[in-house]
Amino acid sequence: MLDAFSRVVIESDSKAAYVGGSSLASLKSFIADGNKRLDSVDMLVSTASCVVSDAVSGMICENPGLISPGGNCYTNRRMAACLRDGEIILRYVSYALLAGDSSVLESRCLNGLKETYIALGVPANSTGRAVSIMKASVSAIIADKSTSYTKAVPTIDGDCSTIISEAGTYFDKVIAAVS
Repeated sequence: MLDAFSRVVIESDSKAAYVGGSSLASLKSFIADGNKRLDSVDMLVSTASCVVSDAVSGMICENPGLISPGGNCYTNRRMAACLRDGEIILRYVSYALLAGDSSVLESRCLNGLKETYIALGVPANSTGRAVSIMKASVSAIIADKSTSYTKAVPTIDGDCSTIISEAGTYFDKVIAAVS
């Protein structure tokens, strides 16, 4: 996994140049948004179980056949696996958000995920929908829109639209990987 600093150093080293210009400006921006990034990840971590359970519940409400006999969430074991997978996906999205780089998400979480889900018979549209619901919840949490589980979480000062957009791209990568 490369963080923003490592990425800039490697790019500059490959060009045999000093770090400067737009690379330095992007690092300055990354540092300026550092506290927002840390606070956003902290909020994600503190609300992770609620985000995942709400996403899975929403997915099931839209497709009740998932909890019918033969459905992918029918037994407690399958439901627990669904919740576990959602937590893993959210954890790797938070790692990517913290580092400002999606490589850890891609290599450790998304690599082979579609093939695994196909082999297990997990419906891609349901997985994608649950991830979409998580994306919306995380965006609302970071933007400090009043949600039922953000009452005890402190707000983030300033505009977080770039961090929300960045988190959205990581969720979009997950959706694309399972579709």
